[in-house]
Amino acid sequence: MTTPIATSEEIIASTQNWLEKAVIGLNLCPFAKAVHVKQQIRYFVSEATTPEELLQDLIRELEVLAEANPEKIETSLLMHPYALTDFLDYNEFLDIADAALEDLDLDGILQVASFHPDYQFADTEADDIENFTNRSPYPTLHLLREESIDKAVEAFPEADEIYEKNMQTLRQLGLEGWKKLFPSTEKK
Repeated sequence: MTTPIATSEEIIASTQNWLEKAVIGLNLCPFAKAVHVKQQIRYFVSEATTPEELLQDLIRELEVLAEANPEKIETSLLMHPYALTDFLDYNEFLDIADAALEDLDLDGILQVASFHPDYQFADTEADDIENFTNRSPYPTLHLLREESIDKAVEAFPEADEIYEKNMQTLRQLGLEGWKKLFPSTEKK
């Protein structure tokens, strides 16, 4: 067993703080506020230390979300602080996550979005502010319902512009502004 870096409650609290300050507070996802306010987000902290163990937790969480009433659980955040802490390893695991969706016949029903403390888009430098749109306190797999995404996009016709708007928001905020929002995230 890996020595805990924080309790599950602390990991969830840190993730909720990030969700409230960055995702909702900076309006990086215009759809997040409603599910947060309605308490329709499931938070699950995985104790997995290997990709294989994480895959088992991912499969269970995909099944939970697929079977849940959307009024109760609309989306799920699977935080895994002990597995895939290296971003490149994490990024490679995303192909395995997509394969799990297909194996469970959930491709087109659910999807997996990715967040990581060291998230880095292709062709960017590690500290480019644009990367922070997908930087979370812990490695996190965000499980979403495709139907919900379709409804949200229908209600928000400019959904295809969210990515560019987020980049502009973070450029205006800058790295110093981000550090003020999340002072504990500065690397020691």
